[in-house]
Amino acid sequence: MKKTLAVSIVLGFSHLQAQTDTDVYLLDIYASANGIELGSPKNISNNIGYDNQPSFYNDNIVLFSSNRNGQTDIAKYNIGDSARSWLTDTPEGGEYSPLKIPGKNEVSAIRLDKDGLQRLYRYDFDTGKSTLLLEDLKVGYHVWFNKDILVSAVLIEDRMDLVVSNLKDRTHYTFQRNVGRSLHRIPNTDLISYISKENEDWEIRSLNPISGASQTLCKTIPQREDMCWLINGTILMGNGNILSQFDPKNDKQWKSLKTFGKKNINNITRLRANAISTKLLMVADETAPSLKKQ
Repeated sequence: MKKTLAVSIVLGFSHLQAQTDTDVYLLDIYASANGIELGSPKNISNNIGYDNQPSFYNDNIVLFSSNRNGQTDIAKYNIGDSARSWLTDTPEGGEYSPLKIPGKNEVSAIRLDKDGLQRLYRYDFDTGKSTLLLEDLKVGYHVWFNKDILVSAVLIEDRMDLVVSNLKDRTHYTFQRNVGRSLHRIPNTDLISYISKENEDWEIRSLNPISGASQTLCKTIPQREDMCWLINGTILMGNGNILSQFDPKNDKQWKSLKTFGKKNINNITRLRANAISTKLLMVADETAPSLKKQ
Protein backbone atom coordinates (compact mmCIF):
# COMPACT_ATOMS: atom_id res chain seq x y z
CA MET A 1 0.00 0.00 0.00
CA LYS A 2 1.39 3.40 -0.94
CA LYS A 3 2.09 5.98 1.71
CA THR A 4 1.50 9.50 0.43
CA LEU A 5 4.27 12.00 0.84
CA ALA A 6 2.70 14.96 -1.12
CA VAL A 7 5.22 16.32 -3.67
CA SER A 8 5.27 19.56 -5.57
CA ILE A 9 7.70 19.79 -8.45
CA VAL A 10 8.66 22.88 -10.26
CA LEU A 11 10.04 22.48 -13.75
CA GLY A 12 11.71 25.26 -15.59
CA PHE A 13 14.76 27.32 -16.31
CA SER A 14 15.66 30.99 -16.42
CA HIS A 15 18.37 33.51 -16.61
CA LEU A 16 17.16 36.79 -15.22
CA GLN A 17 17.70 38.52 -18.53
CA ALA A 18 16.43 35.78 -20.84
CA GLN A 19 12.99 34.66 -19.78
CA THR A 20 11.17 31.75 -21.37
CA ASP A 21 7.59 30.52 -21.17
CA THR A 22 7.58 28.10 -18.25
CA ASP A 23 5.11 26.70 -15.72
CA VAL A 24 5.29 25.56 -12.11
CA TYR A 25 3.93 22.13 -11.21
CA LEU A 26 3.10 20.45 -7.90
CA LEU A 27 3.26 16.68 -7.43
CA ASP A 28 2.61 14.14 -4.72
CA ILE A 29 5.42 11.78 -3.72
CA TYR A 30 4.47 8.26 -2.72
CA ALA A 31 6.62 5.93 -0.65
CA SER A 32 6.65 2.47 -2.18
CA ALA A 33 8.44 -0.84 -1.75
CA ASN A 34 10.88 0.24 -4.46
CA GLY A 35 11.60 3.65 -2.95
CA ILE A 36 9.44 6.53 -4.18
CA GLU A 37 6.85 7.18 -6.86
CA LEU A 38 5.41 10.44 -8.13
CA GLY A 39 1.81 11.41 -8.66
CA SER A 40 0.39 13.42 -11.55
CA PRO A 41 1.70 16.98 -11.94
CA LYS A 42 -0.69 19.85 -11.16
CA ASN A 43 -0.05 23.16 -12.92
CA ILE A 44 -0.22 25.71 -10.08
CA SER A 45 0.92 28.74 -12.08
CA ASN A 46 -1.52 28.30 -15.00
CA ASN A 47 -0.38 31.56 -16.50
CA ILE A 48 0.81 32.80 -19.88
CA GLY A 49 4.52 33.63 -19.89
CA TYR A 50 7.28 33.24 -17.34
CA ASP A 51 6.54 31.32 -14.12
CA ASN A 52 9.63 29.92 -12.45
CA GLN A 53 12.03 29.59 -9.51
CA PRO A 54 9.60 28.14 -6.97
CA SER A 55 10.27 27.39 -3.33
CA PHE A 56 8.33 26.47 -0.20
CA TYR A 57 7.67 29.18 2.35
CA ASN A 58 6.23 26.39 4.49
CA ASP A 59 4.46 23.09 3.84
CA ASN A 60 1.34 24.92 2.63
CA ILE A 61 2.63 28.04 0.86
CA VAL A 62 4.61 28.06 -2.40
CA LEU A 63 6.48 31.13 -3.66
CA PHE A 64 7.53 31.66 -7.27
CA SER A 65 8.38 34.37 -9.79
CA SER A 66 5.45 35.02 -12.09
CA ASN A 67 4.56 37.17 -15.07
CA ARG A 68 1.90 39.81 -14.43
CA ASN A 69 1.14 41.92 -17.50
CA GLY A 70 4.78 41.89 -18.54
CA GLN A 71 6.06 42.49 -15.01
CA THR A 72 7.74 39.76 -12.93
CA ASP A 73 6.52 39.71 -9.32
CA ILE A 74 6.52 37.17 -6.50
CA ALA A 75 3.38 35.04 -6.41
CA LYS A 76 2.06 33.05 -3.44
CA TYR A 77 0.15 29.80 -3.89
CA ASN A 78 -1.83 28.16 -1.08
CA ILE A 79 -1.73 24.37 -1.48
CA GLY A 80 -4.73 23.85 0.81
CA ASP A 81 -7.27 25.90 -1.12
CA SER A 82 -5.41 26.49 -4.45
CA ALA A 83 -5.65 30.27 -3.90
CA ARG A 84 -3.09 32.49 -5.58
CA SER A 85 -2.06 36.00 -4.48
CA TRP A 86 0.83 38.44 -4.90
CA LEU A 87 3.58 39.24 -2.42
CA THR A 88 5.12 42.08 -4.46
CA ASP A 89 4.16 44.72 -7.00
CA THR A 90 7.30 46.37 -8.35
CA PRO A 91 6.74 48.35 -11.58
CA GLU A 92 10.34 49.60 -11.59
CA GLY A 93 11.80 46.10 -11.70
CA GLY A 94 11.19 42.37 -11.28
CA GLU A 95 11.81 39.82 -8.52
CA TYR A 96 13.35 36.38 -8.91
CA SER A 97 14.30 33.32 -6.82
CA PRO A 98 12.17 33.99 -3.71
CA LEU A 99 13.23 32.10 -0.56
CA LYS A 100 12.06 32.15 3.04
CA ILE A 101 14.63 33.68 5.38
CA PRO A 102 15.22 31.22 8.26
CA GLY A 103 13.59 32.19 11.54
CA LYS A 104 11.91 35.29 10.12
CA ASN A 105 8.57 36.26 8.60
CA GLU A 106 10.47 37.48 5.56
CA VAL A 107 11.39 36.45 2.03
CA SER A 108 14.62 37.15 0.15
CA ALA A 109 14.59 37.65 -3.61
CA ILE A 110 16.78 39.02 -6.37
CA ARG A 111 15.51 42.25 -7.84
CA LEU A 112 16.44 43.27 -11.37
CA ASP A 113 15.64 46.93 -12.00
CA LYS A 114 14.87 48.35 -15.43
CA ASP A 115 18.21 50.20 -15.42
CA GLY A 116 20.04 46.86 -15.09
CA LEU A 117 20.89 47.08 -11.38
CA GLN A 118 20.61 43.60 -9.83
CA ARG A 119 20.64 43.20 -6.04
CA LEU A 120 19.32 40.93 -3.28
CA TYR A 121 16.42 42.30 -1.19
CA ARG A 122 14.37 41.15 1.78
CA TYR A 123 10.55 41.42 1.77
CA ASP A 124 8.11 41.39 4.66
CA PHE A 125 5.84 38.39 4.06
CA ASP A 126 2.69 40.23 5.17
CA THR A 127 3.22 43.68 3.63
CA GLY A 128 5.69 43.07 0.79
CA LYS A 129 7.81 46.02 2.01
CA SER A 130 11.40 45.62 0.82
CA THR A 131 14.87 46.54 2.10
CA LEU A 132 18.25 45.96 0.49
CA LEU A 133 20.17 42.95 1.84
CA LEU A 134 23.52 43.05 -0.01
CA GLU A 135 24.74 46.32 -1.46
CA ASP A 136 27.76 45.33 -3.51
CA LEU A 137 27.14 41.83 -4.89
CA LYS A 138 25.31 41.04 -8.13
CA VAL A 139 23.65 37.90 -6.80
CA GLY A 140 22.29 35.51 -9.41
CA TYR A 141 21.07 32.72 -7.11
CA HIS A 142 21.25 32.08 -3.38
CA VAL A 143 20.51 29.74 -0.48
CA TRP A 144 20.35 30.40 3.26
CA PHE A 145 22.69 28.39 5.50
CA ASN A 146 21.19 30.12 8.55
CA LYS A 147 19.71 33.55 9.26
CA ASP A 148 23.17 35.17 9.19
CA ILE A 149 25.06 33.11 6.59
CA LEU A 150 24.12 33.32 2.92
CA VAL A 151 25.64 31.30 0.07
CA SER A 152 25.31 32.86 -3.38
CA ALA A 153 26.20 32.37 -7.01
CA VAL A 154 27.47 35.86 -7.84
CA LEU A 155 27.75 37.17 -11.40
CA ILE A 156 31.37 38.02 -12.25
CA GLU A 157 32.01 38.91 -15.90
CA ASP A 158 30.71 35.94 -17.93
CA ARG A 159 30.51 33.41 -15.08
CA MET A 160 29.17 32.92 -11.56
CA ASP A 161 31.35 32.44 -8.48
CA LEU A 162 30.39 30.78 -5.19
CA VAL A 163 30.42 33.40 -2.41
CA VAL A 164 29.65 32.98 1.30
CA SER A 165 28.41 36.16 3.03
CA ASN A 166 28.24 36.79 6.77
CA LEU A 167 25.50 39.37 7.25
CA LYS A 168 26.56 40.12 10.84
CA ASP A 169 30.09 41.28 10.08
CA ARG A 170 29.44 42.07 6.39
CA THR A 171 32.24 39.86 5.09
CA HIS A 172 32.27 37.92 1.81
CA TYR A 173 34.46 34.96 0.88
CA THR A 174 34.74 33.46 -2.61
CA PHE A 175 35.14 29.67 -2.45
CA GLN A 176 35.04 28.68 -6.12
CA ARG A 177 34.87 30.19 -9.58
CA ASN A 178 32.46 29.07 -12.30
CA VAL A 179 29.51 27.45 -10.56
CA GLY A 180 25.92 26.71 -11.56
CA ARG A 181 22.64 28.15 -10.35
CA SER A 182 21.39 25.25 -8.22
CA LEU A 183 22.17 25.83 -4.53
CA HIS A 184 20.58 23.76 -1.75
CA ARG A 185 20.86 22.80 1.90
CA ILE A 186 21.75 19.09 2.14
CA PRO A 187 19.18 17.46 4.48
CA ASN A 188 20.37 16.33 7.91
CA THR A 189 23.80 17.94 7.50
CA ASP A 190 25.56 21.27 8.06
CA LEU A 191 26.38 21.44 4.35
CA ILE A 192 25.08 23.05 1.20
CA SER A 193 25.42 21.67 -2.33
CA TYR A 194 26.42 23.49 -5.48
CA ILE A 195 27.19 22.70 -9.12
CA SER A 196 30.85 22.95 -10.11
CA LYS A 197 31.50 23.78 -13.77
CA GLU A 198 35.29 23.81 -13.43
CA ASN A 199 35.62 20.71 -15.60
CA GLU A 200 33.91 19.48 -18.76
CA ASP A 201 31.91 17.01 -16.66
CA TRP A 202 29.90 19.10 -14.21
CA GLU A 203 29.86 17.92 -10.59
CA ILE A 204 27.58 18.20 -7.58
CA ARG A 205 29.75 19.19 -4.63
CA SER A 206 29.17 19.86 -0.95
CA LEU A 207 30.45 22.87 1.02
CA ASN A 208 30.67 23.63 4.71
CA PRO A 209 30.21 27.42 4.65
CA ILE A 210 31.92 27.79 8.04
CA SER A 211 35.08 25.73 7.48
CA GLY A 212 35.22 25.92 3.70
CA ALA A 213 35.60 22.14 3.39
CA SER A 214 34.30 20.85 0.05
CA GLN A 215 33.76 17.38 -1.40
CA THR A 216 32.66 15.97 -4.77
CA LEU A 217 29.45 13.94 -4.43
CA CYS A 218 28.74 12.87 -8.01
CA LYS A 219 28.62 14.03 -11.62
CA THR A 220 25.49 15.70 -12.91
CA ILE A 221 23.43 14.39 -15.79
CA PRO A 222 25.47 15.77 -18.74
CA GLN A 223 24.95 19.52 -19.16
CA ARG A 224 22.11 19.65 -16.60
CA GLU A 225 22.40 21.79 -13.48
CA ASP A 226 18.97 21.89 -11.80
CA MET A 227 18.47 19.49 -8.90
CA CYS A 228 17.01 19.08 -5.44
CA TRP A 229 17.46 16.85 -2.40
CA LEU A 230 14.98 14.56 -0.70
CA ILE A 231 15.17 14.04 3.05
CA ASN A 232 16.55 10.50 2.59
CA GLY A 233 19.62 11.82 0.75
CA THR A 234 18.40 11.15 -2.79
CA ILE A 235 19.11 13.75 -5.49
CA LEU A 236 16.56 14.47 -8.24
CA MET A 237 17.45 15.95 -11.65
CA GLY A 238 15.45 16.47 -14.83
CA ASN A 239 16.44 15.92 -18.44
CA GLY A 240 13.85 16.64 -21.11
CA ASN A 241 10.64 15.00 -19.91
CA ILE A 242 12.45 12.48 -17.66
CA LEU A 243 13.00 12.90 -13.93
CA SER A 244 15.96 10.90 -12.60
CA GLN A 245 17.29 10.03 -9.14
CA PHE A 246 20.69 9.35 -7.60
CA ASP A 247 21.74 8.29 -4.09
CA PRO A 248 25.37 9.41 -3.56
CA LYS A 249 25.88 6.77 -0.86
CA ASN A 250 24.66 3.79 -2.87
CA ASP A 251 24.30 4.53 -6.59
CA LYS A 252 26.91 4.55 -9.34
CA GLN A 253 24.70 5.95 -12.10
CA TRP A 254 21.53 7.98 -12.49
CA LYS A 255 18.26 6.02 -12.59
CA SER A 256 14.99 7.06 -14.23
CA LEU A 257 12.26 7.85 -11.70
CA LYS A 258 9.42 9.03 -13.97
CA THR A 259 8.88 9.82 -17.65
CA PHE A 260 6.19 12.43 -18.32
CA GLY A 261 4.08 12.74 -21.45
CA LYS A 262 5.69 15.23 -23.84
CA LYS A 263 2.35 16.90 -24.53
CA ASN A 264 2.30 18.13 -20.94
CA ILE A 265 5.86 18.24 -19.59
CA ASN A 266 8.96 19.27 -21.54
CA ASN A 267 12.42 20.45 -20.54
CA ILE A 268 12.29 19.86 -16.79
CA THR A 269 14.51 22.32 -14.95
CA ARG A 270 13.94 23.71 -11.42
CA LEU A 271 13.13 21.24 -8.68
CA ARG A 272 12.42 21.87 -5.01
CA ALA A 273 11.18 19.49 -2.30
CA ASN A 274 9.71 20.69 0.98
CA ALA A 275 11.61 20.08 4.21
CA ILE A 276 10.07 16.68 4.92
CA SER A 277 9.98 15.58 1.27
CA THR A 278 6.23 15.26 1.14
CA LYS A 279 5.87 17.75 -1.72
CA LEU A 280 7.87 18.49 -4.83
CA LEU A 281 7.88 21.55 -7.08
CA MET A 282 8.94 21.26 -10.70
CA VAL A 283 9.36 23.75 -13.56
CA ALA A 284 8.89 22.84 -17.23
CA ASP A 285 8.23 24.52 -20.55
CA GLU A 286 4.75 25.88 -21.06
CA THR A 287 1.94 23.68 -22.32
CA ALA A 288 -0.19 24.79 -25.26
CA PRO A 289 -1.65 28.30 -24.79
CA SER A 290 -5.15 26.90 -25.33
CA LEU A 291 -4.84 25.14 -21.99
CA LYS A 292 -3.98 28.34 -20.11
CA LYS A 293 -6.11 30.92 -18.41
CA GLN A 294 -6.14 34.14 -20.36
